[in-house]
Parts: sequence; structure tokens; C-alpha cells
Amino acid sequence: MKEKVYHLGIKALIRNQSGEILLLKVNQEKFKNPKLGSYWDIPGGRVLNGHTIEETLRREVAEETGLTTLELFEPIDTVVSNIEIPLEDKQKAGLVLSIYNCFLRDEANVKLSEEHTESSWFSPKEAAHLLSYKYPASFTEKVIGI
Repeated sequence: MKEKVYHLGIKALIRNQSGEILLLKVNQEKFKNPKLGSYWDIPGGRVLNGHTIEETLRREVAEETGLTTLELFEPIDTVVSNIEIPLEDKQKAGLVLSIYNCFLRDEANVKLSEEHTESSWFSPKEAAHLLSYKYPASFTEKVIGI
């Protein structure tokens, strides 16, 4: 039996001064599995060779949102995602996501990449509900308490 392959993703749970959480609607046409349909997610991406977690987090947030003035906090959770990523050899990789609590002190306009179709700020309760498609309940329950 073959061992399951996992990719490591670094994610930013970004809060504004009002305590709202930034979510991005995923543009599935840009990914390998458009059958999933669009869903809401938090910014982030996979770690590249030679990059640190903080470099990955800052790079991905800047690429996906245009935001560069984040204050980083400690990690809040590490979870196995409900979604698997198709690989080139018709296999699938699971996603292990390390999630960091971040704060955006100054109001800034979000500038989306092609990976997302829209962005919005949600209350922790709304964000938890929308994130339940990709994230396990153990994480979304923590989002409500933030």
C-alpha cells in the first residue's frame, strides 16, 4: 500500500480593526479541478523550496490580495483540509494547512489576483460557516472564538 502524499500550505486568517475576517472566493477555472465549484477561502499557498513560513505567508498574501502591511501573530492551528489536490500523475495530494492569525492595522483596498473572483470581510461566525467547505470543524470553531 502506498503512503498518502501531503502538501504543506500556509494560510493567513486576516482580521481588520473591526474584528472582521477577510475571505476570498476561489476561481476554480484557474485550478486543476473546476468540478469543485467556487468556495470561500483565506489567503495563502504552498511553501516553495528554500522559503520560510513567514516568506511564504507574506508572498502569498501580497500576490492574492495586494496587502503588504500585515502584522503577524502566532499560529492558531494546523489542520488537514477537506480538499485534495490533483497531481500530474492522476494521483491526489492531501493538504496540511498551517494557519496564522494576522492583523491589518490600516484599511487597505484588496487587489485580487486571477486566483479569486471576489473578496469580502465577514464576522467570525459568518467566516466560520463559509470556511467549513474546506476546513474541519476543529478549525472553524476556533474562528468563531477569535
